[in-house]
Amino acid sequence: MIQKDLVFLRSFLENIKEQRYQNGKLQAFWSHVMEAAYKAELLIDLALVGDKCEDSLDAVSRDINLLKIGAPEIHNGQTQRVNKTSLHIPSQLAAAMHDEDLVGLDDEVETITHRLTRGSKQLNVVPIVGMSGLGKTTLANKVYTAPSVRSHFHVRGWCRVSQTYSIRSMLVELLCSSSSESSNGYLKMDENDLVMKLRQVLLRSRYLLVLDDLWDVEAWNLLEKSLPNDANGSRILFTSRYQDLSLHFEPNSEPHHLRHLTDEESWKLLQRKLFGTEDCPATLSEVGSQIAKLCQGLPLAVVLVAGILATTAQDSWEEVAKSLSSIVLEDEYCKKTLELSYSHLPNYLKSCLLYFAAFQEDEVINVQRLLWLWIAERFVQQAGGKSLEEAAYDYLMALINRSLVMVIRQTIVGGAKACLLHDLVYEFCVEKAKEESFLYVIHNWKAPLSLTGPSNPYRVCVPNTRESKIWELMLIFPNLRSLILFGEDDFKHEEEDLGILLPKLLRVLDFGNSDFRYSFPREVVLLVHLRYLALTGITYIPSAIANLSRLETLIVEDANFDIELPSTIWNIKTLSHLRALTYPGVAPDGFTFPVGSLEVSPNLDHLDTLDLAIDPSPQILQKIPRKLPSIRRLKCRQSYGSREATRNCNEILEFDGLSQLESLHLFGFRGCGFKFPLNLKKLALSYNGQPWSEISTIGKLPNLEVLKLLDRCFVGEEWVMKEGEFPKLRVLKLSRLKFRN
Repeated sequence: MIQKDLVFLRSFLENIKEQRYQNGKLQAFWSHVMEAAYKAELLIDLALVGDKCEDSLDAVSRDINLLKIGAPEIHNGQTQRVNKTSLHIPSQLAAAMHDEDLVGLDDEVETITHRLTRGSKQLNVVPIVGMSGLGKTTLANKVYTAPSVRSHFHVRGWCRVSQTYSIRSMLVELLCSSSSESSNGYLKMDENDLVMKLRQVLLRSRYLLVLDDLWDVEAWNLLEKSLPNDANGSRILFTSRYQDLSLHFEPNSEPHHLRHLTDEESWKLLQRKLFGTEDCPATLSEVGSQIAKLCQGLPLAVVLVAGILATTAQDSWEEVAKSLSSIVLEDEYCKKTLELSYSHLPNYLKSCLLYFAAFQEDEVINVQRLLWLWIAERFVQQAGGKSLEEAAYDYLMALINRSLVMVIRQTIVGGAKACLLHDLVYEFCVEKAKEESFLYVIHNWKAPLSLTGPSNPYRVCVPNTRESKIWELMLIFPNLRSLILFGEDDFKHEEEDLGILLPKLLRVLDFGNSDFRYSFPREVVLLVHLRYLALTGITYIPSAIANLSRLETLIVEDANFDIELPSTIWNIKTLSHLRALTYPGVAPDGFTFPVGSLEVSPNLDHLDTLDLAIDPSPQILQKIPRKLPSIRRLKCRQSYGSREATRNCNEILEFDGLSQLESLHLFGFRGCGFKFPLNLKKLALSYNGQPWSEISTIGKLPNLEVLKLLDRCFVGEEWVMKEGEFPKLRVLKLSRLKFRN
């Protein structure tokens, strides 16, 4: 009965979604329905784990039924369903992914370039200032990558500063962007070593450093001691929304005030975002030009409005123009435009957008991890025969197409690999998430913990510091569904037996960079509704992990060893992703499966993604893949404890039985041969030491699109290609292979 009534109410909410922000009665009704739905979900989940609650399902059912009965009266002729058909714009995706060109600002690029490459030999500062949304970062990046700038400076580095900066993170980011060395070494250095290392990289070099989104001079004062001045024309370029910041720099430098776009440039940018190289339809030209003019010369406003228009029927563009006209004289124009963009989103995308508030400002977010979080939160619905992950990716692309999310890194075949929010969009998400009681961000721990947000939030994001007591936080919020930590620190382990006091409804638990020092936190296994768990620094998983019978994603970062799984792992039938993450350039970690009773253990039928460490002996390697019939992505390396670790395995490792496998990375199986499944699309090989004659096996794979041959995966000086090999190959990457000159 509850389900039936909520299905009706969901349809009703869909009808009023565009009017509720302008109507207090509708907004209140919306909140009541959401509260009742959460309460019903809470009671059902409690019943599933055998806990009792003061409220009953009967009482909640009556409340929901009353809301259903009252819905027509609430409607009361105030609202009318708006049927819209989307305007199909084929070039929209390409524009969102790849169009970083400035419109009409070539003169600005030239001016900044001249200031960087000419003038005094002393270390000078060049500030770019202007309000949010003007394109300061885009201009700085255009200059940074200009051929004349690249050739003029020996070393270039870039870091994002933002409001919540640390000198350590700034140093690491500058070193990673200015040096070819692996980032792993920098991440493990202390601050003094980082200062010395940066000075060493920059010494006697003409360098350009970009400090993006600088908020105060203190960040510069902390960094300045690391920078040599060899009187060779080195430069500091910074962007800021504060015009007088440059007055605090020595030597003082005249700020470059980034101008607004003209009406004509705004219209040109709007057309480019919507139609690419195609012409705007004549029927839309007049209203489109009017809309561009209403964007007040702010590039961010233009691209946000383009995101709205791209999903709006042609005959409704006038409505968008009227909405923009009503806010044109108000303050914080971009935020008002963001509110308009948000109100035009379908409801399923609103949750996905607000979830970005769980991350830190200017955090580069791994797309795959984000999609798994969305899935664990149940934001994603399957449609059209697609998997949940494919549907989640479509959701992300919809936000990218609306210019609400930016793609920072792409996969080797052009998909989104990492993403980022503009700081104004991020601020909007944090405020809106708090306003709608969607997610609460605790910025500082105080004793006792004081809250200015909802009294019992469902989702909390909190900094991990030595003052934080995570289990205490869970006790404060018994209805907590998601807890995400950010920041780096060793985990402060509590010795109390918390027992049933923990919020058993917790579904998402991400400890960020909290280092557990190899010890699995025993309290976690009490959280029986967990779907997503991310930990750092542990090397074993206890047998009690089987209590988490709904776990879908388990991520372990920076273990530096094999991660031992217990025999009870086979009982978690919902497992979809087992990832062991390391820093770039470091040998991969992996999970080791128990092999004692494989014959009688159930299969992990839903496991899709696995980082595996394994003894390459055939009796083990051939048994484990049979237990994983749905595996699509597999990273596999020889386990550290394997008896084969010090010599060649001289075996044929058979992966051809994995009928669903699409992506495979093999690391460290020196001397082994391989059999691959015919459906394989992506293959990476590292440190396998095969002769080049063996590559003909790979060349025969009919569906292979991406091939990465890395780090002495083949030995010998010559690779002889044969006619007809690699029929579908799109990408070939070669690294550290010793060919004959």
